[in-house]
Amino acid sequence: MSYRDTYSLFPRSHSYCAANEQRVGSYLRTLMSFGSSPSSVLNSLSFRTRPFPEVSYSPTPDVNEVYPGLFVGDAVAAKDKSFLRRMGINYVLNTAEGKRYTQVDTDHLYYRDCPSIRYKGFQLMDLPTTDISKYFHIAANFIDEGISHGGRVLVHCFMGVSRSATCAIAFLMIKRGMSLSEAMALVRSRRDIHPNEGFFRQLQQLDRELRVSRVR
Repeated sequence: MSYRDTYSLFPRSHSYCAANEQRVGSYLRTLMSFGSSPSSVLNSLSFRTRPFPEVSYSPTPDVNEVYPGLFVGDAVAAKDKSFLRRMGINYVLNTAEGKRYTQVDTDHLYYRDCPSIRYKGFQLMDLPTTDISKYFHIAANFIDEGISHGGRVLVHCFMGVSRSATCAIAFLMIKRGMSLSEAMALVRSRRDIHPNEGFFRQLQQLDRELRVSRVR
Protein backbone atom coordinates (compact mmCIF):
# COMPACT_ATOMS: atom_id res chain seq x y z
CA MET A 1 0.00 0.00 0.00
CA SER A 2 1.52 3.30 -1.03
CA TYR A 3 0.75 6.84 0.05
CA ARG A 4 3.08 8.55 -2.38
CA ASP A 5 0.17 9.78 -4.51
CA THR A 6 -0.65 12.14 -1.66
CA TYR A 7 2.47 12.25 0.47
CA SER A 8 5.50 12.52 -1.75
CA LEU A 9 8.85 14.01 -2.62
CA PHE A 10 8.46 15.97 -5.82
CA PRO A 11 11.37 15.98 -8.29
CA ARG A 12 12.60 19.43 -9.24
CA SER A 13 13.96 20.48 -12.60
CA HIS A 14 15.65 23.65 -11.31
CA SER A 15 19.04 23.80 -9.60
CA TYR A 16 19.98 21.99 -6.41
CA CYS A 17 20.39 25.28 -4.53
CA ALA A 18 17.01 26.57 -5.63
CA ALA A 19 15.37 23.30 -4.63
CA ASN A 20 16.98 23.43 -1.20
CA GLU A 21 15.99 27.08 -0.70
CA GLN A 22 12.38 26.16 -1.38
CA ARG A 23 12.66 23.12 0.87
CA VAL A 24 13.97 25.21 3.80
CA GLY A 25 11.12 27.70 3.58
CA SER A 26 8.48 25.00 3.31
CA TYR A 27 10.03 22.83 5.98
CA LEU A 28 10.45 25.70 8.47
CA ARG A 29 6.80 26.65 8.13
CA THR A 30 5.64 23.06 8.40
CA LEU A 31 7.72 22.05 11.41
CA MET A 32 6.96 25.29 13.26
CA SER A 33 3.27 24.58 12.80
CA PHE A 34 3.79 21.50 14.99
CA GLY A 35 5.09 23.60 17.87
CA SER A 36 8.84 23.55 17.26
CA SER A 37 10.74 26.71 18.13
CA PRO A 38 12.55 28.59 15.33
CA SER A 39 15.94 27.62 16.80
CA SER A 40 15.09 23.92 17.10
CA VAL A 41 13.71 23.91 13.57
CA LEU A 42 16.86 25.51 12.18
CA ASN A 43 18.95 22.97 14.07
CA SER A 44 17.08 20.17 12.29
CA LEU A 45 17.99 21.40 8.81
CA SER A 46 21.09 20.94 6.72
CA PHE A 47 22.25 20.05 3.24
CA ARG A 48 24.43 17.29 1.88
CA THR A 49 27.94 18.14 0.80
CA ARG A 50 27.07 16.98 -2.70
CA PRO A 51 23.74 16.86 -4.51
CA PHE A 52 21.52 13.96 -3.54
CA PRO A 53 18.29 13.50 -5.46
CA GLU A 54 17.13 16.97 -6.53
CA VAL A 55 13.98 16.89 -4.46
CA SER A 56 12.00 19.16 -2.20
CA TYR A 57 9.73 18.42 0.68
CA SER A 58 6.03 18.88 0.32
CA PRO A 59 4.39 20.34 3.45
CA THR A 60 2.54 17.06 4.00
CA PRO A 61 3.80 13.75 5.42
CA ASP A 62 5.78 11.53 3.08
CA VAL A 63 5.07 7.91 4.03
CA ASN A 64 5.02 4.51 2.32
CA GLU A 65 4.02 1.11 3.64
CA VAL A 66 7.01 -1.00 2.60
CA TYR A 67 5.90 -4.21 4.32
CA PRO A 68 2.55 -5.05 5.98
CA GLY A 69 2.41 -2.91 9.10
CA LEU A 70 5.78 -1.23 8.45
CA PHE A 71 5.89 2.36 7.20
CA VAL A 72 8.95 4.40 6.25
CA GLY A 73 8.58 8.15 6.33
CA ASP A 74 10.03 11.58 6.97
CA ALA A 75 10.18 14.14 9.78
CA VAL A 76 6.92 15.81 8.77
CA ALA A 77 5.07 12.52 9.21
CA ALA A 78 6.68 11.88 12.59
CA LYS A 79 5.86 15.34 13.91
CA ASP A 80 2.24 15.36 12.76
CA LYS A 81 0.55 13.57 15.65
CA SER A 82 -2.92 13.93 14.18
CA PHE A 83 -1.66 12.23 11.01
CA LEU A 84 -0.19 9.39 13.07
CA ARG A 85 -3.53 8.91 14.81
CA ARG A 86 -5.37 8.80 11.50
CA MET A 87 -2.89 6.26 10.19
CA GLY A 88 -3.20 4.12 13.30
CA ILE A 89 0.54 4.31 13.97
CA ASN A 90 1.32 3.05 17.46
CA TYR A 91 5.06 2.39 17.23
CA VAL A 92 7.49 5.15 16.19
CA LEU A 93 11.19 4.55 15.60
CA ASN A 94 13.15 7.77 15.09
CA THR A 95 16.50 6.85 13.52
CA ALA A 96 17.63 10.49 13.58
CA GLU A 97 16.85 11.64 17.12
CA GLY A 98 18.51 14.87 18.21
CA LYS A 99 18.83 18.58 17.55
CA ARG A 100 21.79 18.54 15.19
CA TYR A 101 21.66 19.02 11.43
CA THR A 102 19.45 16.46 9.65
CA GLN A 103 18.19 15.15 12.97
CA VAL A 104 14.59 15.20 14.19
CA ASP A 105 13.95 16.64 17.65
CA THR A 106 11.29 14.26 18.93
CA ASP A 107 11.54 11.98 21.96
CA HIS A 108 9.32 10.24 24.53
CA LEU A 109 8.10 13.61 25.83
CA TYR A 110 7.04 14.74 22.38
CA TYR A 111 4.48 11.91 22.30
CA ARG A 112 3.38 12.21 25.93
CA ASP A 113 -0.11 13.20 24.76
CA CYS A 114 -0.26 10.10 22.54
CA PRO A 115 -0.47 7.25 25.09
CA SER A 116 -1.05 4.68 22.34
CA ILE A 117 2.36 5.37 20.77
CA ARG A 118 5.45 3.47 21.83
CA TYR A 119 8.61 5.39 20.94
CA LYS A 120 12.27 4.54 20.44
CA GLY A 121 15.02 6.84 19.17
CA PHE A 122 18.54 6.40 17.78
CA GLN A 123 20.85 9.42 17.66
CA LEU A 124 22.33 8.80 14.24
CA MET A 125 23.75 11.09 11.57
CA ASP A 126 23.36 10.27 7.89
CA LEU A 127 27.08 9.86 7.26
CA PRO A 128 28.96 6.94 5.68
CA THR A 129 31.17 6.81 8.80
CA THR A 130 28.24 6.38 11.20
CA ASP A 131 28.01 2.94 12.79
CA ILE A 132 24.35 2.14 12.25
CA SER A 133 24.97 -1.60 12.45
CA LYS A 134 24.96 -1.57 16.27
CA TYR A 135 21.26 -0.70 16.09
CA PHE A 136 20.24 -3.33 13.51
CA HIS A 137 19.01 -5.92 15.99
CA ILE A 138 17.49 -3.33 18.34
CA ALA A 139 15.53 -1.84 15.44
CA ALA A 140 14.52 -5.27 14.16
CA ASN A 141 13.23 -6.32 17.59
CA PHE A 142 11.27 -3.09 18.03
CA ILE A 143 9.66 -3.30 14.58
CA ASP A 144 8.94 -7.01 15.00
CA GLU A 145 7.28 -6.41 18.36
CA GLY A 146 4.99 -3.79 16.86
CA ILE A 147 3.97 -5.87 13.86
CA SER A 148 3.62 -9.08 15.89
CA HIS A 149 1.16 -7.33 18.21
CA GLY A 150 -0.93 -6.17 15.27
CA GLY A 151 0.47 -2.66 15.40
CA ARG A 152 1.55 -0.23 12.73
CA VAL A 153 5.16 0.90 12.90
CA LEU A 154 6.60 4.14 11.52
CA VAL A 155 10.36 4.14 11.01
CA HIS A 156 11.56 7.60 10.07
CA CYS A 157 14.53 9.89 9.79
CA PHE A 158 14.75 13.38 8.28
CA MET A 159 13.83 12.55 4.69
CA GLY A 160 12.96 8.88 5.05
CA VAL A 161 15.47 7.63 2.51
CA SER A 162 18.69 6.56 4.27
CA ARG A 163 18.76 5.92 8.03
CA SER A 164 15.15 4.77 8.31
CA ALA A 165 15.33 2.75 5.10
CA THR A 166 18.49 1.02 6.31
CA CYS A 167 16.81 -0.03 9.57
CA ALA A 168 13.71 -1.23 7.72
CA ILE A 169 15.89 -3.35 5.42
CA ALA A 170 17.79 -4.75 8.41
CA PHE A 171 14.47 -5.80 9.97
CA LEU A 172 13.45 -7.68 6.83
CA MET A 173 16.80 -9.45 6.75
CA ILE A 174 16.94 -10.35 10.45
CA LYS A 175 13.29 -11.12 11.19
CA ARG A 176 11.89 -12.16 7.82
CA GLY A 177 14.85 -14.10 6.48
CA MET A 178 15.36 -11.99 3.36
CA SER A 179 18.69 -11.49 1.67
CA LEU A 180 19.96 -7.94 1.25
CA SER A 181 19.00 -7.93 -2.43
CA GLU A 182 15.49 -9.20 -1.65
CA ALA A 183 14.91 -6.70 1.16
CA MET A 184 16.34 -3.81 -0.85
CA ALA A 185 14.21 -4.69 -3.87
CA LEU A 186 11.05 -4.93 -1.78
CA VAL A 187 11.52 -1.57 -0.06
CA ARG A 188 12.61 0.14 -3.27
CA SER A 189 9.53 -1.17 -5.05
CA ARG A 190 7.41 0.84 -2.62
CA ARG A 191 9.56 3.86 -1.77
CA ASP A 192 12.40 5.84 -3.33
CA ILE A 193 15.25 5.12 -0.91
CA HIS A 194 18.97 5.91 -0.97
CA PRO A 195 20.98 4.47 1.94
CA ASN A 196 24.41 6.09 1.95
CA GLU A 197 27.39 4.00 0.88
CA GLY A 198 28.57 3.36 4.42
CA PHE A 199 25.16 2.06 5.49
CA PHE A 200 25.02 -0.16 2.43
CA ARG A 201 28.40 -1.70 3.29
CA GLN A 202 27.14 -2.40 6.80
CA LEU A 203 24.04 -4.07 5.35
CA GLN A 204 26.33 -6.18 3.16
CA GLN A 205 28.23 -7.26 6.27
CA LEU A 206 24.94 -8.12 8.00
CA ASP A 207 23.96 -10.16 4.95
CA ARG A 208 27.19 -12.15 5.17
CA GLU A 209 26.78 -12.74 8.91
CA LEU A 210 23.19 -13.91 8.51
CA ARG A 211 24.11 -16.27 5.67
CA VAL A 212 26.80 -17.88 7.81
CA SER A 213 24.53 -18.22 10.85
CA ARG A 214 21.78 -19.86 8.77
CA VAL A 215 24.00 -22.60 7.37
CA ARG A 216 25.28 -23.65 10.77
